[in-house]
Amino acid sequence: MDLIKNMSISAILLGLFAIVGTALVSLTYINTADRIAENHRNMLLRSLHELITPDQHDNDLFADTVEVVEPALLGTKRPVTIYRARMNKQPVAAIINSIAPDGYSGDIHLLVAVYTTGKLAGVRVVKHKETPGLGDAIETSRGDWILGFANHSLTSPEQSGWAVKRDGGIFDQFTGATVTPRAIVKAVYNSLLYFKANQKTIFKSVEHSSDKDTDTHEHN
Repeated sequence: MDLIKNMSISAILLGLFAIVGTALVSLTYINTADRIAENHRNMLLRSLHELITPDQHDNDLFADTVEVVEPALLGTKRPVTIYRARMNKQPVAAIINSIAPDGYSGDIHLLVAVYTTGKLAGVRVVKHKETPGLGDAIETSRGDWILGFANHSLTSPEQSGWAVKRDGGIFDQFTGATVTPRAIVKAVYNSLLYFKANQKTIFKSVEHSSDKDTDTHEHN
């Protein structure tokens, strides 16, 4: 009887430990997930504000968004988010999540900011797997190459200029790493094409700024 009683007590204690342990793990996960999400939001907001500074808009960039699908020009079959900057309810710029799918080591995730005039406010890389010491020069912490897109547009340069210098364009390539800048130049140009074709659709009225419906655009 004592043996059975001891086994029962041990089983109960183990069960209690399991319950408490599971609860602690769940609580830790919840707290960590919230913190990770908040850190991601803050990092993204810093990137957005590097492109469109706070004095250039008076709306909430995180709330004023639209999701679109355009595999041919934005580099993915999945919906991507476009952040819309406004001042006094008037469109100022769109910041497009674009992907360069043909990077040397895979997808290169970009933020491409375009003013309503069609001129680039700038470009930032938010995620990539390019080779350290070579392809990672696309990061602002590694160099100023990515800053060179600011103020360019579809007509400045002309289409032939939207390439790295090795291919006859105006953009520098990196020593030993031409594939990476080539992929980004192409993705930025495609983002500008998308913006030009869909500007009116992107900037829906303020009353619909919180809509999360996905818009699908087709291009010939």
